[in-house]
Amino acid sequence: MNTLTRIALLGAVSSMLAACGGGGFLNRERPDEFAVQRQAPLVVPPDFNLVPPAPGAPRPAEGTAAEQTLEALFGGPAERSSVETSALDRAGAAEPGIRSQVGSEETNTVAKGRVTRDIIAAPEGDGASAQAVIPG
Repeated sequence: MNTLTRIALLGAVSSMLAACGGGGFLNRERPDEFAVQRQAPLVVPPDFNLVPPAPGAPRPAEGTAAEQTLEALFGGPAERSSVETSALDRAGAAEPGIRSQVGSEETNTVAKGRVTRDIIAAPEGDGASAQAVIPG
C-alpha cells in the first residue's frame, strides 16, 4: 500500500469516527410529539345505546355472507344512466330472459353445414394424426 492510499484511508476513517462524537446529531434535543398538545381523556359518547344480544337469539345479519360481501364491495344494484341505456338500445341488447329461451324447441337455428359439424366432432389431439379430406 502506498503512502497516498494510507493517508486517504486514515482521513476517511477519522471523518467517520468524528461524526460519531459527542457533539453530533445524536445528542440534539428533539421535541416531544406528545407534549405539543395535551391529549383529551377518552370518554364514552352519550348516545352509545348498544345492547348485548340475548343468548340463543338469531343474528341480526341480513342475507348470507356472500351477499354481504358483494354489497360491501360493489354497493348493490344501481340504475343505468341514460347514456348506458341509449348505448345498449342502439347495440341491440338482449332481452333479460334470453338465456332460458335459447335452448327451447321454438328457437330457430341455422345449419352451418357438414364441414362445421365435422370440425366440432373432430377428436382432440395434437394434430399428428390429422388428415385433409378433399371433397370429391
